Amino acid sequence: MGVVRSEESREAEIEEIRRIIEGERTGEEEWKGNNGGADELPGGADGRMVCVTSGVSFLGFALVDRLLSRGFTVRLALDSQEDLEKVRELEMFRETDRDSGGGGGVWAVIANVMDLDSLCCAFDGCAAVFHTSSFIDPSGVSGYSKQMAEMESRAAERVIEACVRTESVRKCIFTSSLLACVWRRSSHHNHSLPTIVDENCWSDETLCRDRKLWLALGKTMAEKAAWRAARGRNLKLVTVCPALNTGPGFCRRNATTSIAYLKGSQELFTDGLLATVNVNRVAEAHVCVYEAMDSTACGRYICYDNVIRRAEDTIELERQLGITNRISGTTTTTLDGPNSFELCNSKLSRLISTSRWCH
Repeated sequence: MGVVRSEESREAEIEEIRRIIEGERTGEEEWKGNNGGADELPGGADGRMVCVTSGVSFLGFALVDRLLSRGFTVRLALDSQEDLEKVRELEMFRETDRDSGGGGGVWAVIANVMDLDSLCCAFDGCAAVFHTSSFIDPSGVSGYSKQMAEMESRAAERVIEACVRTESVRKCIFTSSLLACVWRRSSHHNHSLPTIVDENCWSDETLCRDRKLWLALGKTMAEKAAWRAARGRNLKLVTVCPALNTGPGFCRRNATTSIAYLKGSQELFTDGLLATVNVNRVAEAHVCVYEAMDSTACGRYICYDNVIRRAEDTIELERQLGITNRISGTTTTTLDGPNSFELCNSKLSRLISTSRWCH
């Protein structure tokens, strides 16, 4: 949804879905394709019917997989008819009896993230929307351009507006990025800035523009646009700000986004702010946040599970992505001393721990 992917990346995503379904699924969850109207889909009055945008992306698929394991019915908002046809060709959708309740299944629709009516149609009948999509330009120097940043901000406004206008939708879980938190003026010269980087921190848009950190700018602008659009409306919004997504196959399926994320990463590494997170943990975080939105979940959630502190780890990450000197550069040391900043994700850790205890 709003994602422009290379053919190699697209095929990798489809192959990953095939592998998971054929190798790991027991047949309890059923995939069902449909490009008809939303009124043909099972309802979600009890909160078990949700929509996931860009559901065949690296994060999107992990999220769909997690939702299915929790018994949700998922409406998959695909970018194009081409995506839908490719999924159909692999026979990933199995027809089922509609009267069986449809729990744990996936339905597919086509939705244009820039078209409000299209979004409303895709969201209709769903209790919540997981907005995971972003704009990626594989032909760009870093995989992401200034124009993409502006488009992502406009798309965020349309997604929130569509959620508000869709009677069934009362919650939105919005995927932002840790990049929307970490790019700030250095505390070396301004000791009034806090050392701890948590959900209260926002990246400096002027700094991002000056340094051409377009992905950081786009994520910051989009998340702020979402919060503005939701303010005072009948919609509960939470945002998840994950670090660089990794996990099995990430260098093949998520390379373009990873390269865009790593622009300026030498400074993040030096400041102790270069972090990664397994995509399955990000998916778990999204579901935990949604399930807790009626009680404690609110605001923003930083999500990471590893802060890169060793030079050899940066070199290995570059090797996996097929890039050189993007992170390591001339850095050959390990960060042994105190950093300029310290990441904190205790808010999300508490939520997940509570969720696991309750389940």
